[in-house]
Amino acid sequence: MKKKLFLFMGLVVFLMLQLSLPVMAEETGITVDAKSALLMEPSTGKILYEKNIHEKLAPASVTKIMTMLLTMEAIDSGRIKLTDKVVASENAKNMGGSSMILETGEVRTVEELLKGIAIASGNDAAVAMGEFLSGSEGAFATDMNARAKALGMNDTTFKNCTGLSAPGHVSSAYDIAIMSMELLKHPAILKYSGTYMETITEGRKTPIGLVNHNKLVRFFKGCDGLKTGFTDDAKYCISATATRDGVRMLSIVVGAPDYKVRNRDASMLLNYGFSRFDHKAIVIKDADMKKVILDKDGKRFYIAKAKDGVNLIVEKGSINNITNKQIFLADKKSYKKGDIVGQWEYYQDGKLCGKTLLYCDRDIERPGLLDGIKDNFKKLYKNSI
Repeated sequence: MKKKLFLFMGLVVFLMLQLSLPVMAEETGITVDAKSALLMEPSTGKILYEKNIHEKLAPASVTKIMTMLLTMEAIDSGRIKLTDKVVASENAKNMGGSSMILETGEVRTVEELLKGIAIASGNDAAVAMGEFLSGSEGAFATDMNARAKALGMNDTTFKNCTGLSAPGHVSSAYDIAIMSMELLKHPAILKYSGTYMETITEGRKTPIGLVNHNKLVRFFKGCDGLKTGFTDDAKYCISATATRDGVRMLSIVVGAPDYKVRNRDASMLLNYGFSRFDHKAIVIKDADMKKVILDKDGKRFYIAKAKDGVNLIVEKGSINNITNKQIFLADKKSYKKGDIVGQWEYYQDGKLCGKTLLYCDRDIERPGLLDGIKDNFKKLYKNSI
């Protein structure tokens, strides 16, 4: 009897573990030929497919996602501007590999260098940007590693800002997804990573022609980034993102044998993600959320309205699993139109998935002591008739 009970309990534990595992190839029917791959829904960080996602591999020019991230953070913080001038050094010019063909001493704007990095994967542009931000390529690599550590990229060590082969320069599909999600918090980057062709003519006798290494931008519906990579060591890599009908997906492929397999694997993963998720507008901006009564008779009240819209990315068929929670601030004696009065939160499977602040729709005062006495006299008079 004890033996049967032990076997039964073991079976229960095994089944529970299986239910908690991320989606694997046999469940999806997907076969990825690359060494490592990951599919993620970025708004929640939910992993929909994984293969060797923590294996440390050479990331090639996918490294430049971190280069672009540090650049965008510097821009959005006001530390630098898109119009700032950057002088290309001899070191930048001599980088080799993919290039936007900068000359020593050539002056380009931060925005032009971003285009060179995001579109043409220019090693010269990446080094010029790193030197501009941190003083030297080595110092910039140190900053890259510090940011990676802060993001929890525990599988990653950067030796340079280009992704050119270097001993110990490694990352993983999981870490690439982390820094890709962080870069997506700066949506302006998609203006560059989603551009297929660009020409820079300012200050040059010979125009700089940029062609995106990410062919999915042209051939996969909704693709607008983020970065490809290739070296003999790394083989073919990509962090690919696309959006359709309000749903964004992110697929990472590392170590594909050729670019056709890389693009096929990334496209297959993205399509699988789109087949599973929907975009739902849960709340419209300025919608009436709740009538808040301030007196006993219900004559004094305000309407709590949604400060922002709430749009959720949900698995198809799971909309009924969404719950909400209302949080109101402490009562006040009076309210002004536009005052923040609380927050409305939405949860899916116990995790916060969306929220909006609530504001008061009118000027209104809560009844005072005298108001209460007057109301009581009115009730007494009404009942005596």
